[in-house]
Parts: sequence; structure tokens; C-alpha cells
Amino acid sequence: MSSSLSVYLLDVAATNALIGCRDDDFLTSVRGGFRDDLARDDDYHRHEIEKGAPTADEALRAVIYGGPFSEDRNHAFQYGYAYRRLCELSGSFLPNDCFTPHRGDWLSVVDQGLRALGVTAVSVDDFGHGAPPAPLPYAYTPGCGEWAPEAIAEALRQFEATKRAVDESGQAPPLEPEVVEAVMQCLDWMRQAEARPGYGVIGFRS
Repeated sequence: MSSSLSVYLLDVAATNALIGCRDDDFLTSVRGGFRDDLARDDDYHRHEIEKGAPTADEALRAVIYGGPFSEDRNHAFQYGYAYRRLCELSGSFLPNDCFTPHRGDWLSVVDQGLRALGVTAVSVDDFGHGAPPAPLPYAYTPGCGEWAPEAIAEALRQFEATKRAVDESGQAPPLEPEVVEAVMQCLDWMRQAEARPGYGVIGFRS
């Protein structure tokens, strides 16, 4: 079974502030923009909804109002997908062909490539196993992770320091070509974020 990433460039603080904003006009706007998507999700998750999971619309309202959230952890996935819709609305989708689809521990493999290049401030695997911002409940799927602007700035500094060391020594870390390509895609995401003050990256694995 394969997985995919959805990765967004956005103002992280502004996006997180949408959680619990309790703005009825905003809720109406989001509902209108995702009407067909909400209906498709309800059809896809019909069996879980019959067992008590919130509908996509109910989950969206709970995220925008900051609750209430179902106490059943098996229902938490709906809030994750609702949060992803807010990110889709607020941000720009970033190319992720190195990660969609992917299998097994690929995200961890790319993290190893980043570490080989001295980059430890961010982790691709966080997109697969991280948690959404509080008060949203954790769900295994979709996985959610965030690269804050400060972490991105530090990661790029780390990469540039390694790059200078490689230029001086003439010895680059031995990485497989597909890992190098994926690492370069991550660096491109970070450079796009660095060019816009306050911007970061939020990613989802599903």
C-alpha cells in the first residue's frame, strides 16, 4: 500500500490561528469552497460515520470553533482532514513528486539523507507521524507536521555550512540519486518559504 504527501507553503501562524477562530462567515466560505469535497468524503467514510464519526462538515465546524471533538480516537481522522482543508485554502500546494506516491520508510530514508548533509532542524518524517496543532486530537491518518519559519532558517544554514565544507574538501556524502532528488525538493520548499517572512511548510501524509 502506498502513501502520499500533501505539502503547503503558507503563513504558519495565521493558518494555525484559524483553529478556534469561531468566525461564522469564514466557516460559510470554507463550506462553499469545499462543498463537493465534503460530500465525497462523507460518502467515502460512510461506514465510520454510521459508527459515530463526525461528518466532514461537522468536523470542519469543530476545527473552526475549537471543539467540541469526539472522545473516540478512531474518529480523529476527520479533524485532520478538516485542518488540511484550511491549509489548502490558506496556502499554496508545493510540488511533491518525490514523495507521492511513496512506500515503506521512504520519509525516514530522506531524513537520513538530510542528516548526511548536516540538516537536522527539520524532518520529512514529521509529516507522516507528527501531530496537528492543539487542540486538535492526534490521528495516525492523516499524519501532520509543520516546519516553522525558524526551523527552516536553521535548516538552510545547516545545509549551507555542509555545502561549504564539501566544496573545501571535494568529498560529498554518498547518497543514492533518488535520495538526492528528494532532498533537493525539500530544500526548494524551504527556500520558497524563506523568501516570504512568516511562511513555513505544513505537510500531511495519507
